[in-house]
Parts: sequence; C-alpha cells; structure tokens
Amino acid sequence: MVEKRPPNRRQFITYGIGGLIAAGAIGTAVTGSITSASGGSNLRSSMTIIAPAAAGGGWDTVAREMQQAQRANNIINNTQVVNMPGAGGTIALGNLSVLDGDANNLMVGGTGQLAATIQYDSATTYDDVSPLAVTVEEYDVIVVPANSPYKTLDDLMKAWSQNPGDVPWTGGGSFDQLVVTEMAIAGGIKPADMIYVSSDGGGESTQALLNGTVAAAASGYPDSIDQIESGRLRALAIVAEEPVEGVDIPTTVDQGYDVTLANWRILVAPGGITDDEKHELENIVLETIETPEWGEAIKRYNWNENVITGDELTQFIKDETERITALYKELGL
Repeated sequence: MVEKRPPNRRQFITYGIGGLIAAGAIGTAVTGSITSASGGSNLRSSMTIIAPAAAGGGWDTVAREMQQAQRANNIINNTQVVNMPGAGGTIALGNLSVLDGDANNLMVGGTGQLAATIQYDSATTYDDVSPLAVTVEEYDVIVVPANSPYKTLDDLMKAWSQNPGDVPWTGGGSFDQLVVTEMAIAGGIKPADMIYVSSDGGGESTQALLNGTVAAAASGYPDSIDQIESGRLRALAIVAEEPVEGVDIPTTVDQGYDVTLANWRILVAPGGITDDEKHELENIVLETIETPEWGEAIKRYNWNENVITGDELTQFIKDETERITALYKELGL
C-alpha cells in the first residue's frame, strides 16, 4: 500500500528523427549550464530542478512551486528551474543520466514520462536514475457536453460498447489516451476499435466536445473544473480509486469500472549518487512538501497529495511500468 498523508495537507506524441535530434542538442547544451550552476558538494547550497517540458505545463508547475517553497523556507540557498522539453520527457531523462553522480540536480517526472519511455523504447528509464518520491497526483474526469444524451457513465459506456465507432473520444495527450484505453477495457471494448482524437490540451478538448467532433473526453480535473462549474460540460466520473474530498463527482470505481490510472508527479535525482546524498535529497523533498507554500499550491491546482518513498516507491514504479506497458500492447503500439 502507498503511504498517504493526512487529507488536510495537502502528455500520443510523435516526433520525427530530426525533431528528436534537435531537442537532444538543446538538452545537451542545457545540461552544461546545469552542471556549472549546481556544482558543489553541499546539497543545500544550490539546486537545479529540471522540468522535462515547456513552461506552463504540469511538470513545470510542480518544479516552480517547489522552487518557491524552498526559497520561502530557506531549505535551499539557491534553487533554479530549467525547462528541457522533448519526446514526452525522455530528452530530459536522458540528459539527467549524463549528470551521473551530481546530486545537486533534481527532475520532475511522472506518469506521462514513464509512458513515453515505454512508447519510444527509451534508452534511459527510471532504472538509470534515482527516484526519490512521488509527491502529488492529478485525476482525470470523464466529461461530455452539457447537452449530451449521456446522463450517466453507464449511458456512455453502454452506447460505446454497442458501437465504438459512434462514440469518439478525445484527451489532451498520451496520459488521457491511456485512461480512455483503460475505460475501453473495463467496458469490454477492444482498444483497437475505439476512436481517439488527440487534442493539444484541455482547451482544445473542450472545443472538440462542444462542436460535436467527439462525444466524450478524458481530461485532467484541474483543466476541466471551470467548464464543469460553468455548466458547459457534464462530469460523469472522476478517475480515482476512492472519493476525492471536496469533489462531488462519483468515481469510476464506485460506478463499477476498475479504472484508476492517476497522473502522479515524481522527483528523481541522477544515478550514481551516494546513499547519504540520496537520503539527504529525500529529506529535502519531504521538507519542501511540508511547507505552507506547498500546501497552498496543492489547493490552488487541485492536486491530491500522495507521498510514496523508499521500497514502496520501487514497487510502485515496477507496477506502473507493467500496467502502462500492457495498455500500450492493447493499443498495438
């Protein structure tokens, strides 16, 4: 079982070969700056947090909120955030492995990055770095337009199972597609028969729903809450194992569908660090997520705190790798 803290504290991407090379070149250049900026044996003197995506996304948000919490509480004297986008986070992961033994660097990762290592058969995986802690997770919601004929999740799933081609889905990226794949399996639908239209984020997903291009969507709850509260979208389920405090949306599990894939966020360090350095980095991460500033970020972004460390984290990553690998096999990828 994963360790959960008390409730009151609280990306189908394709790249051409040229795109990957270009992103890799950028990443390599950035790596040099990271090394020079972070150098030094005192882990609390300076730290670089790598966000494996462009500014403004979920990984970047976690990195910058962590930076602010560390600054405000003098946990690290100087924390900087470096964005290193490309190939679902695998460019940054590969560059982190180049920093082997340099413990003054952290990287935010998560479900989407793990999925990208599987989808792209990445040469670098979480086995090559030092996972420290899962900190928070985001849940997807299953939504339809407010005027949809599907009033409940069962209505949607029944229609989808009877004729998969008549119920196209959308989502904001690879994670959402994996959630839809799990929904298909839970509803007795072959994932190869489903129609999934990838959108560039929650705004594009909402537009596809409202103009009738698709019938349903899996979308991050933080990205969808405004549209749900405004009445433009109807939420049929939140993809979670247990009811979420403060969210009046029934879970997939409570409605008979064992679909629980969460968009978790992890902090990892380079490989080759010492046990003492890893222990100190774990302490730094845990101290950071205990701060009032981090607690406010959890509320602001509608994250769910779910802290996993140590042996439980090792088993968690193994289980999630097997789970996502199986989903990609169902998709024929």
